[in-house]
Amino acid sequence: MGVGGIGMSAFARLLSAQGHHVSGCDESATELTARLAQEGVAVAVGHAATHVTQAPFGPIDVLVASEAVPKSHPELEAARAAGVEIRPRMALLDALLRAGPSVGVIGTHGKTTTTSMIAVALTGAGLDPSAFVGGIVPEFGSNARLGHGPFVAEVDESDRGFAALGAGTAVFTNAEDDHVGGNQATYWETVEEQHAAFAQFVAQSGRVLACADWPGLDALCTGARELLTYGQAGNADYRAVNLRPDADGTSFTVVRRGETLTEARVALPGIHNVLNALAALAAVDLHGGDLTRASAALADFQGPGRRWQRIGELNGALIVDDYAHNATKVQAAVQAARQTGRRVRVVFQPHRYLRTQQSWPRLADALMDADEVLLLDIAAASEPPIEGIHATLISERMTGNGHGGVRYLPDRLEVLRVLRESAGPGDIIVTMGAGDVWKLSRELVGAAL
Repeated sequence: MGVGGIGMSAFARLLSAQGHHVSGCDESATELTARLAQEGVAVAVGHAATHVTQAPFGPIDVLVASEAVPKSHPELEAARAAGVEIRPRMALLDALLRAGPSVGVIGTHGKTTTTSMIAVALTGAGLDPSAFVGGIVPEFGSNARLGHGPFVAEVDESDRGFAALGAGTAVFTNAEDDHVGGNQATYWETVEEQHAAFAQFVAQSGRVLACADWPGLDALCTGARELLTYGQAGNADYRAVNLRPDADGTSFTVVRRGETLTEARVALPGIHNVLNALAALAAVDLHGGDLTRASAALADFQGPGRRWQRIGELNGALIVDDYAHNATKVQAAVQAARQTGRRVRVVFQPHRYLRTQQSWPRLADALMDADEVLLLDIAAASEPPIEGIHATLISERMTGNGHGGVRYLPDRLEVLRVLRESAGPGDIIVTMGAGDVWKLSRELVGAAL
């Protein structure tokens, strides 16, 4: 169920590649459902109880659903009535993680990019991984890959079921307060509850590779059977040193407990991407892979879809799209844009009323280093509006703090007009947010949506 989602479609691809007969359904047709159909996965638009019991989809043996699906949903009720196993998506991921050597990537930020980098690096090193990623990896042309080596998976903390899982190697990027609060099935009531779940995953994993640069992460790793660290910190087991940033990325040296392992490069700007790449190379080293070949693969890596994705140019301006939607991600994306040496122009779409209510001051502060910010309305993501919560909270705080280049522009045609008339060779224009702001980047370069 929900096969058009980025995670469920990856499951469908993996299971189909393993030889299982896979079908799925979703509320509406998308590019992902169209591609699944081309790949031989039967997809229905809309939900119906008959999908469980009648041809061409049923009768089925297992129904996979996320925790976001109401237990009273007709397809779930039909499955229970027919004695069909209902398997939560995290239970399916658990089975894949425990089937052999595995790497599970956890944390609040950077999971998709880090998981992609690990899979690409392991592939470059000749280790033939399987992969489950929350984004399209250009090197695979997919969000999934089937191989005979380690299984690499992005483990999404928005699904509470992740706390019951563990991996051979847990890569722990960071821990903040995203997906907390509200009444949604995929949200945690408190940050303490969510962080306890991170600690539980860590304790249930064979070993942990944690970011030494993230404050407080060590406190969540006290239950680890074996703890290794990565980062720029002097006490990290794997360190990135001698960083040499340029407009297109960063070159650096990888050191393991004082021993130089390899020279590396990441073709994505920002310190956060150096750390993501370092985690990937450390994972390759822990699995006995060829680091020289892994480094070469990472040097060519352009990022998964919507993670610092270069879309094209407009009047010489570089157009980039990024999924950044909370303050830490936004700040990292703005810092990456500054590294290019261009004038930084951001089109930002706040995501969810609750998230905006919780973090609008931090979002405003994270955008202050951009030269220009064009602010869209909040992307509701099916949430009802919250009285008094509006995108202008962000713009008004930025203006009050002295930013002279922020404008609230809810009319998308006006955003396109402004940028088309003013874009120049010295600019970088970043469409930023978890909603549908990505469409503007494609429209700016004349690409098909």
